[in-house]
Amino acid sequence: MDTLLHIPTSMAKRPCPSSSSSSSSPSQNPRPPPLLPPPSHLSQMDQLLHSFLSLADDSPSLSVDLSFDRLLESCSSDSDQSLLIDRAHKLGSLLLNAANRSARKRASVHNSLAWALPSDLTIKVFSMLDTQSLCYAAATCSLFNKCAMDPSCYANIDLTTVVPKVNNAVVSTMIQRAGKALQSLKLGVVPGPTASPGSCQPLVYTIRNSVDVSNFSWNDKKTRQGKESSILSRSCLNPISGDNGAAGALLRRLHLYNIERMDNASLCVALSACPYLLDLEIVGLHVELRQTLTSVSTSCHLIERLFFESSKTGRDDSLKSPTCVDLVNNCPKLTSLSLRGFKLHDYKVRILVKGLRKLKYADFSTSYSITGTFLRNLGSSTGGNLLEVLILRDCMHLKEVEVARFLTAVLAGDFKYLRHLDISNREGLASEGDWYSRCYNSSIIPLKQVSEVRPGICLLAEFPSEGSFVDIEHMLDSDINSEVSLPSQLSSHTSDGSLLMSSSESSYNSDQGSGSEEFQDPGFVIYEESSDEVDFLVV
Repeated sequence: MDTLLHIPTSMAKRPCPSSSSSSSSPSQNPRPPPLLPPPSHLSQMDQLLHSFLSLADDSPSLSVDLSFDRLLESCSSDSDQSLLIDRAHKLGSLLLNAANRSARKRASVHNSLAWALPSDLTIKVFSMLDTQSLCYAAATCSLFNKCAMDPSCYANIDLTTVVPKVNNAVVSTMIQRAGKALQSLKLGVVPGPTASPGSCQPLVYTIRNSVDVSNFSWNDKKTRQGKESSILSRSCLNPISGDNGAAGALLRRLHLYNIERMDNASLCVALSACPYLLDLEIVGLHVELRQTLTSVSTSCHLIERLFFESSKTGRDDSLKSPTCVDLVNNCPKLTSLSLRGFKLHDYKVRILVKGLRKLKYADFSTSYSITGTFLRNLGSSTGGNLLEVLILRDCMHLKEVEVARFLTAVLAGDFKYLRHLDISNREGLASEGDWYSRCYNSSIIPLKQVSEVRPGICLLAEFPSEGSFVDIEHMLDSDINSEVSLPSQLSSHTSDGSLLMSSSESSYNSDQGSGSEEFQDPGFVIYEESSDEVDFLVV
């Protein structure tokens, strides 16, 4: 495109040689045709400029140099010579800018004639590009730049990067360009490719300890940032709620990754401006689970997918039962729920899984305190029977006996829509009597039977051959700090599992093991529930 700036005699990007020039020898360099005489209606300044430009054809560059030298010699003082040189620079700069501007204008006219698509179709094509490709296209020429400024091109903004290089100003500019057309916004640092559904790949990223694929550390990058930081701060979402929430009015998808300076207040303000939000994904933000879910249940009643991964695995114990109740009652359209790395107790998880009657996808990977009792009597009841994907990978308190009971219910015909189950654990499953005693090759879990009876289920049960269990001290400290007792002991099972197969089914189908009797918050009233539904839900 830059070549257009130096072709003043042709509208084509690549001027085709004429027949006469093609027949001439390569060594010949024909002179360009002289300028035509100026029209009589031109002003004196126009005619003077015309005569001046004609010198490029009539006089070689050496004669211009000699003439300018003679003018300098005619000056009586050094100051006059400096003034003459300055004027020559100024005039030459003015002519160069005018020539460049005219060349760009002619190139733009040429592009508008040569580009096959009309503006509306060009804008449609640009709206399908990712944000980075759109910026590249906008920098190509003025025609593309004008089309790329249409708000519909910024309906889906993706500013995620592998290392921090996007600041608040960039985010604000993109959101302002989108205006009310904004439908999707993705911000932050994603350390690698987005994990596939069903994967437990952690997405939490820490700037201080980060090294990108080129082994170039973040500490080295800070020296080339200049005055403007490339780290997103808590105010990066302010444009969503600005202008009376115009930008967030139609926002459907909001994904935030590892924005270390984000806080609860800023996130809650942004969510309050997104009443039609359908998809919320939060990874590695230093915000509380309870406050975030409260904001979602208050402002985002139409949400269908919620993905929340803690920045501090196992340390966030802020979730309370009333918050779970509010989320169930106010967000009935929720079909996908992922709460990864939080300290969740079975009776709270049960409120969510059983209360969200449209829930199809549940992921509680790396969550502490989940034993599996929340799964009892779910498959045949109204809530939980639509589950298609259940992921409990690396839940350190997940008990072997509860997994066995759950799979026994699957064999009995419950959870008819289940197609993906992940109970893998890098430290093995917790034993019945003491969760410090780990099970790595369980004989009571009917994995083979489930594979035969329900071949449509993708069952992942990956356990180490022998355990290392390096997280015992961390989890013990977490248990002490939370001041929550361990779950009550369940009845023991025989080594061959015969007692479990006969007696656990009745225990599983009864609602005594629903988990509502464990880990109760002080002062919280336990709601009575029937075998089919939770009575406190708003119908």
